[in-house]
Amino acid sequence: MIKVSETAKKRVALLMEDEGFNPSTDYVRVGVKSGGCSGLSYELKFDNALGENDKVFEDNDIKIAVDKKSFLYLAGTTLEYSGGLNGKGFVFNNPNAQRTCGCGESFSL
Repeated sequence: MIKVSETAKKRVALLMEDEGFNPSTDYVRVGVKSGGCSGLSYELKFDNALGENDKVFEDNDIKIAVDKKSFLYLAGTTLEYSGGLNGKGFVFNNPNAQRTCGCGESFSL
């Protein structure tokens, strides 16, 4: 499962509405791709359709779609949002990551 913190929920809902998506019916698509300074990097976008290889979760009233391959790397992850002067934006707290880069956008297992 992938969890969504309360602060991330509020920010996701606001951004989805700004981009023409409906937070109650559409999805936050989370994925992993090769690249970044630690080997793998996170992807985050909005979607209104599911693929046949997607797993779907709902946490804190946010629907999350993850392809099966990415889910292997993301199981147990919490999506958080950090704002303020030193805020980074969306942050993935991934218990599977053995090493992360300074920016928090890439990791390795």
